[in-house]
Amino acid sequence: TFEKNRAAEFGIDHYSTISINPKEANNKKFADDSLLVIENYLQRESVVALGEIGFDLISHQEEEIFKKQLLIADKLKIPIIIHTPHINKFEGTKKTFEIIKETGVDQSRIIVDHNTEETIELSLSYDVHAGITVYPNTKLSPFRAVNIMKKYGTDKILINSSADWGISDPLSVPKTALEMRSNGFSEKEIEKVLFLNPNNFFKQSKNYRSLE
Repeated sequence: TFEKNRAAEFGIDHYSTISINPKEANNKKFADDSLLVIENYLQRESVVALGEIGFDLISHQEEEIFKKQLLIADKLKIPIIIHTPHINKFEGTKKTFEIIKETGVDQSRIIVDHNTEETIELSLSYDVHAGITVYPNTKLSPFRAVNIMKKYGTDKILINSSADWGISDPLSVPKTALEMRSNGFSEKEIEKVLFLNPNNFFKQSKNYRSLE
């Protein structure tokens, strides 16, 4: 509430996503206790999705918490953001889609995030949105992100910076836009990836104010 109100003072709509993160899912007591109350938080007025959920170490415990959260999101009819693991990324992403199919969750309400050259084709073969994270050292550079879009197009692709507790760059998204422009992408294609695709995804939440 504090951040939402503080942002509103400067004309900014501040939204949140909430979940039991894959790294936290392996703490069974913490995860089980959180599952008891998470529905209440997901229905707060500034929460627009459940996420990130998914795999980190690709453990059985992570899988159980992943499935339970998918079903909660499906019950509430809210968007979902899924984390793909850093290690064994392709196998973890493949297993992610097996679970999505098993639970029967509406794929159009899902972002499968942190795609790389290794996973993007798999993600785009489903009806999900595919997130590309531009992030120093551990994920993609603007150059690599643009090369992916040159090969696979811009449909259902979103760009994010994941500017969090690690070494990050909050300007990764505009830097990717400049890289797209220098590689011949049109202004419409840039707008599609940086604005229209994420806007169309998040407006599936009743708490999101569409900017179109």
